[in-house]
Amino acid sequence: MKKITVEVSEQDLAMAQELTGTGVSETVRAGLRKLIAAKAQKDFRRLRGSFQFSIDLDELREDRKLW
Repeated sequence: MKKITVEVSEQDLAMAQELTGTGVSETVRAGLRKLIAAKAQKDFRRLRGSFQFSIDLDELREDRKLW
């Protein structure tokens, strides 16, 4: 963990805390995780259509029935 000091708008922080329902630290952590997730999704979207799957949907469904 790293302790930081950040200046943010009181209104922005209050709105973000209302959305998360948590304190300041957890709200900031949630925002950072959201940015990281957005970057990962962007990277995955860039790969869209570049993979060929050799298993069809019916075959995957049949495999689930075994469990």
